[in-house]
Amino acid sequence: MTGPTRGGGLRRGWHRASSSFDLRDATARTIASGPAVVQIVLAVAGAYAITHYALGHAIPLLAVTITISSLGLARDARPRRVLENAVGVLIGIALSEVLLMIVGKGLWQIALVLFVTLLVARFFSSSSAFAVAAATQSMLVMLLPDPDGGAFVRSIDGAVGGAVALLVTAVVPRDPVGLARYDARRLFDEVDHAFTALVSAVRTDDAPRADDALGRLRGTQPVLDDWSSTLESAQSIARLSPFLRSRLPDLRQQATVRRYVDLAVRNLRVVARRLDTQLGDGVDRSALADLLDSTARAVAVLGRSVHDVEQRPVAREALTAVARRLDPTVVLPGAPVTEAIVVLMMRPLLVDLLMATGLDHGEARARLARV
Repeated sequence: MTGPTRGGGLRRGWHRASSSFDLRDATARTIASGPAVVQIVLAVAGAYAITHYALGHAIPLLAVTITISSLGLARDARPRRVLENAVGVLIGIALSEVLLMIVGKGLWQIALVLFVTLLVARFFSSSSAFAVAAATQSMLVMLLPDPDGGAFVRSIDGAVGGAVALLVTAVVPRDPVGLARYDARRLFDEVDHAFTALVSAVRTDDAPRADDALGRLRGTQPVLDDWSSTLESAQSIARLSPFLRSRLPDLRQQATVRRYVDLAVRNLRVVARRLDTQLGDGVDRSALADLLDSTARAVAVLGRSVHDVEQRPVAREALTAVARRLDPTVVLPGAPVTEAIVVLMMRPLLVDLLMATGLDHGEARARLARV
């Protein structure tokens, strides 16, 4: 009995592990990483060529490893982050080479160098990754054979690797504009699905469906955070790269849209939460469902305006049409306060969305219905 039970458990565990792998997500992740992979490969080739062929270093290991660790595959490829990573590992290399000359090699020397490097790295930066990178490189210095060429050859390799990584960030950027637009599409797709679920819930008086909508809206925060990080990285790279500098206005506009859509989604969560507590009582809320549906259609146009600037005035007018209806006495005549309050709660939501189209706060408020 024991053998079959174990085998069945293994098979079930393998099935769970296999079913958790999403081929579509894996493919999308691989494609999205393509520019970063190309950038890293070119940077490593450049760092190796400079240190090996130009400087004559036989095995420029640290030039290669610093280039890879400085660039990485993370979304945040800002020049400042690349520079911080490069400086972190250079501190580890230079400090360990100085200590190596003073105390030599051995077990207690390795422990001492690691201890000092971690403390110094933490002093210079609050980033734990900075300290780990510095410590890792210091251990390479302590454990690998001394290179030909004397002291600080490895520091020179590290400096070359860091400089090449920073240069490649500007000369061979990772298509940050495309990644920012991809994040925008992800966000607006999720918001559209949430709106669809919410409208359906209100039309059918289905509280569990409203729960689904609320869950989707809560799940948009990581996507919003990704979009924010990508935009910050893209703007930093565009300010440095001569090939992307012309895209700065578009990126700044995206940042404005992201900021106010973030606020709008937060307001929409409040609306969804309110509806979630009311549904299931048999009340006909078709008028409110129509209002939410009109808002969803306008938000979809706003999403398209991120990629097509000509859609921005269309989105503004569509949102204005919804804003002018946000009077409880018009949408829900004779309804109790508990129903009318949902319409009032949508007013700040529409203000945020209108500001995402480029209006200031006063202009956006002026487009709301008078109550």
